[in-house]
Amino acid sequence: MLSLITLVPLVGAAIVALAPQRLARVVALSAALVAFALSLALLAGFDAAQSGYQFVESVPWIPQFGIGYKMGVDGISIWLVLLTTFVFPVALWFSGESIRERERAYYALMLLMETATLGVFLALDMFLFYVFWEFALVPMYFIIGLWGGERRTYASVKFFIYTMAGSVLMLIAILALGLSAGIFDLEAIARNNGAFAANTLLFLAFAIAFAIKVPVFPFHTWLPDAHVEAPTAGSVILASVLLKMGGYGLIRFNLQLFPEASAAFAPLMIALAVIGILYGAVVAFAQSDAKKLVAYSSVSHMGYILLGIFALNPIGLQGAILQMVNHGLSTGGLFLIIGFIYERRHTREMNRLGGLWAKMPLYGTLALILALSSAGLPALNGFVGEFVILQGAFATNPLATVFAAFGMVLSAAYLLTMFQKIFLGESRDPANEALRDLNWREVISVAPLIVMCFVIGLYAAPFFHLMSSSVAGLLTGAGLAMQ
Repeated sequence: MLSLITLVPLVGAAIVALAPQRLARVVALSAALVAFALSLALLAGFDAAQSGYQFVESVPWIPQFGIGYKMGVDGISIWLVLLTTFVFPVALWFSGESIRERERAYYALMLLMETATLGVFLALDMFLFYVFWEFALVPMYFIIGLWGGERRTYASVKFFIYTMAGSVLMLIAILALGLSAGIFDLEAIARNNGAFAANTLLFLAFAIAFAIKVPVFPFHTWLPDAHVEAPTAGSVILASVLLKMGGYGLIRFNLQLFPEASAAFAPLMIALAVIGILYGAVVAFAQSDAKKLVAYSSVSHMGYILLGIFALNPIGLQGAILQMVNHGLSTGGLFLIIGFIYERRHTREMNRLGGLWAKMPLYGTLALILALSSAGLPALNGFVGEFVILQGAFATNPLATVFAAFGMVLSAAYLLTMFQKIFLGESRDPANEALRDLNWREVISVAPLIVMCFVIGLYAAPFFHLMSSSVAGLLTGAGLAMQ
């Protein structure tokens, strides 16, 4: 099942490369929807009572070096698999409104990226994990570099260099860990992690690699450039899926394999999380480009995820996992909202807009819902995730939690300011007078994200239920259950 889910987009990419140009989007969307349907079947067969991996597939690959093809899913990774297969069809559907050249190459690269990200969340062999991790960089590099904005070359190279630098550290750590253990099986190493639990160098190598991807302050500077220059669908995938690879890695590798080092570095990681929350919010408030504002909001909101992870208790960790899903829905939706107006006005400068709600009431309503979701309004998904994270973090570090809570206030300030500048007041440009409201294709692209924002906000219990056993098992196995 797991290999099937992972390889369906890869097969779709091969078909897209051979299909006529006019069928590229249809084939790509079909492959992504099949992967989503398979992930729903995976969810239906998942046993929430089990704390270990399920649907495990394991065959020897390079046995003389202890490398195997091993995949599995637990209550932590299943939500990231579902987020990935849910968001990719949304991005591909929207791409039909914006991608007009080299369509086959674009859709094939998007499907390749889906396979790579699914592989990251499902791989249980460190060598296999690294292959998928590196594989995910290449499609995004080309998507930004070929279909991005005016500074796309600079942004794509910066994205690649930053993430590649982190990958080199991770590769060195994987080699050191695998050669020391005599095997690259992540599950087997985790069961006998006493030899590595306090290894500071390995912890730091993995932590820096994953911190760049999250991104954690001060490794964040590649993100705003990548978001601003990427095409809208690329920004959606970058925010919704690729950033989560870093958070997932911190949980799966750092917490699970190096629990003593994690506990020792937790105060530093929490401090970086709080700095990122406040810094990202303040810088977001200063932006005039709506897309760059949302990009810096990602720096701020991903700080909450880091805070929840290094609270080192079940409540904080469950909140972090749910918030990874929440951020993917809310921020991905905001990038779509900005993409809608950019396709019409070819500008993201808020001082050239204004008064759009009177002309585009449906657009304004959907934008307001997503802004409030990202700001953490009760009854929407963002509130649940951030509240649970703060609850878990307060038990570990009350002072840091107080400062982090102010990030929610700042988040509301810059998001509502953005909404006011774009949708309220008087129009600041005569070109706005001719704008039309969203069409049915655009509504379909953003509606699933909004529906899930309400579902999680109103009834999050099933999400926590599915992950609770795996979170408890991970922390207990790592000896962090009482932290």
